[in-house]
Amino acid sequence: MKKFLIVVGVIIGLLLIVGYVFRGVLQMAVMFYTMRPDAGFAETAPPEEPDYAIAASWAALPGRDDLADRVPIENTATLQSDAEVDVFYVHPTTLLGGAGWNQSLDDENTNRRTDYTTILGQASAFNACCRVYAPRYRQATLLSFFSPQGDGGEALELAYRDVARAFRFYVNHYNNGRPFILAGHSQGGFHLDTLLSNEIAGTPLEAKLVVAYPIGYYIDNSNGIPVCGSAEQTGCQATWNTLSLDARAGGAKDSICVNPLNWSASGLHAGFDENVGAVSFRREQGTEGNYPTIEPGVVDAQCSDGALRISEIRSENYDGYFMTEGNYHIYDYSFFYMNIRENAVVRSKAYLATK
Repeated sequence: MKKFLIVVGVIIGLLLIVGYVFRGVLQMAVMFYTMRPDAGFAETAPPEEPDYAIAASWAALPGRDDLADRVPIENTATLQSDAEVDVFYVHPTTLLGGAGWNQSLDDENTNRRTDYTTILGQASAFNACCRVYAPRYRQATLLSFFSPQGDGGEALELAYRDVARAFRFYVNHYNNGRPFILAGHSQGGFHLDTLLSNEIAGTPLEAKLVVAYPIGYYIDNSNGIPVCGSAEQTGCQATWNTLSLDARAGGAKDSICVNPLNWSASGLHAGFDENVGAVSFRREQGTEGNYPTIEPGVVDAQCSDGALRISEIRSENYDGYFMTEGNYHIYDYSFFYMNIRENAVVRSKAYLATK
């Protein structure tokens, strides 16, 4: 009996060790299982198409009180009403599972998640320079990115069609010939890459593009838009994917990486002192009068092999990761929030100065 208990103890110990070593893989397996839609894309009726003439089809609109109006600094008002530039922002994936491959705009839980995470924590970075337009769209579920040749690819294509229609509606009904910024993250960056290729590059709209930030997706420079090489350059694109020094990159070594601390694509290291402020909005801070903590110097950054590498995190407020350790995808905006906010203003002023 004693030997049996020892054997059982050894087996349990080994299982615990294996579970710890492969915890990321196990977590991903469980997550994928819970996210899988009930049927294939072809067997699932798509949600109703959004009508972008209806305000409810937008997560953020200028002139309306929404979470894109929130500011990180007390006694600083949103400047949207006086802005001479617009931003068209496409949110990342917030549909984590469900019966279908694409979100219904009637899904209030997902809409709330979108608003209190991405509109509050990302789109708000642009209210110092711009009027903010952020469409809701039939986003593809997170699992779509792991089956891009099958059901996931079809779900992503449906989502892109909504983004393209929303952008055309914005151009035809809201823009009135104004310069604009394109911004997004993750799935939003993925769709912006296609939008830049299909709707911007080589068209009259390219002359109105201040800058594009298709952040959080590995893209090359095939969409026809130049890569930004300085903080003041306009008509260019800047993107990055944040990882630790030893984390494995998910894209090619020649993926675009522009360092948001020095706005260089050359691989020049930027120290902690160049980070003017990480910002992490929380849900309870999503009401007027509550402000997040701005933390300068939380991370350094350097582009290497197509990814943005950080050496350490000097804050206890950023202790998560995306799927695997060292993947700081969820903080692509948060780590560099104030640098992004300032840069959008700098590029907008540089663009307006030439007109």
